[in-house]
Amino acid sequence: MTTSTPETTVKLSIEELARAALEEASSNLGSDVVLLDTRNVSDFTDFFVIASGETERHLEMMADRIERKIRDLGMRRNNREGSGSGGWLLIDFPGFIVHLFNRETRAYYDLEGLWSQANEVVRLQ
Repeated sequence: MTTSTPETTVKLSIEELARAALEEASSNLGSDVVLLDTRNVSDFTDFFVIASGETERHLEMMADRIERKIRDLGMRRNNREGSGSGGWLLIDFPGFIVHLFNRETRAYYDLEGLWSQANEVVRLQ
């Protein structure tokens, strides 16, 4: 992925963009934010970013800000599904997927357990 400004051109890897999404979730008070490397266990994406939010509004706000951050870095999403009121939002970017949950829904779906063979790259409490 290449991003340009008048002064420079910066080439970001999918992992760097996924890390930017992780950092954006964390800076917007997402909790238990995780980056999983799924390259060895998935043929549809390279990374998962998983985070928890406190309220419907918090989940929606985090999703909007993550989308804006990644768009500003030069990548647009493929798809966005779910809603804060449903307790789960998914943002599908080329090469990585962001999952935002409320605590109950995250525990129910247990993506970290389901994808336990993926490599945990970063976990921010």
